[in-house]
Amino acid sequence: MMAKTEQLPEQMARRNWAILATLLIVSLPFGNLALSAGILAGGLVAIGGFLWMQRSLGRLLEQPTGGARFRYQFGYAIRLAVLAIILVVLIAVIKIHTLGLIIGLSIMVINLFWITIQYAFK
Repeated sequence: MMAKTEQLPEQMARRNWAILATLLIVSLPFGNLALSAGILAGGLVAIGGFLWMQRSLGRLLEQPTGGARFRYQFGYAIRLAVLAIILVVLIAVIKIHTLGLIIGLSIMVINLFWITIQYAFK
């Protein structure tokens, strides 16, 4: 059986989807589909970035020798560039609802806050 800390990335990945679904459901009664689309877009970007980072860290920990650290650092720079390009396209080209995008991108912050509260009261 895995320790609680070893299960944390998988728990976070599942909870990210639950938080995104909750935010979308809460946004729907406002009747502003642009807001809901922004939340969805931001949430997908945040979850995609998290999953990409999780996979990269897993590879780094599996092969800690040689050029693995450089590959991780290079991948980190690529990941940041790709996420920046996606955000620029969403904001400047598609003109996604900015508040919705910010709320969607906050999924990881909400998740980390939830985990902190959970561990504080155990």
